[in-house]
Amino acid sequence: MQFPHIDPVIFKIGPLALRWYGMMYILGFAASYLLVLYQIRHRTTSIKRPFVDDLYFYLIIGLIVGARLGYIIFYNLRFYINNPLEIFILWHGGMSFHGGLIGTFIAGYLVIKRNNMDFFKIADLIIPTCPLGLGFGRIGNFINGELYGKPSNLPWAMVFPGGGPLPRHPSQIYEALLEGLCLFIILWFYKDKKRHDGDVLAMFLILYGLFRIFCEFFREPDAHLGYMLGIFTMGQILSAVMLSIGLFFKFYLIPHRTKVLKK
Repeated sequence: MQFPHIDPVIFKIGPLALRWYGMMYILGFAASYLLVLYQIRHRTTSIKRPFVDDLYFYLIIGLIVGARLGYIIFYNLRFYINNPLEIFILWHGGMSFHGGLIGTFIAGYLVIKRNNMDFFKIADLIIPTCPLGLGFGRIGNFINGELYGKPSNLPWAMVFPGGGPLPRHPSQIYEALLEGLCLFIILWFYKDKKRHDGDVLAMFLILYGLFRIFCEFFREPDAHLGYMLGIFTMGQILSAVMLSIGLFFKFYLIPHRTKVLKK
């Protein structure tokens, strides 16, 4: 299949341009925010909308700063040391999910603790909505024709503009479906069946780590990095760390914390 070329710019007014990738960020945050408001309206909770508004403001900042710094540190540190001004040129690309996750966790933790609220309880409210943003983001990658997969002979393999003449896995779509839609459905139903506060957060870390490791087998590794240790991509290594943290949360930290709170 030939890649369906889509202009990455939706519209342009003078020097300002709205791009599909940026629009996907907006849609992702909007969907998450509205679903969180839906939850607090339909359940007994002390959480109020002004707190949610304040929290999301800082989550957005944390995501953007974390995603950029994560890409710089994990994927291309040498380049940015030699070209420091490129750090601020976001439209040239370079955002890391794992860095964005760290950024939002730090921002969220600080805001939640400043308001003397339970971090794990609030995290479980927000986390089920996050896969929608991940799915939108991968669709943005697809529209940009970036982060494509390895060569493939499957009927739905595509010839991407920057991927040479060979058809490749549309790995962005795989990730949008698995890390986005599928993970959202699982977490949305799991949130009502959890045993402890923090269980949804732990499940997100575990399942995303597993899904991302799997999807990376179909994705072309970054050309300037290649494979780490000969067989693993940077995304798989970071996701393995994420998976390990999720397992630690699920089977030790959260049950232990719950026992302590009950005493």
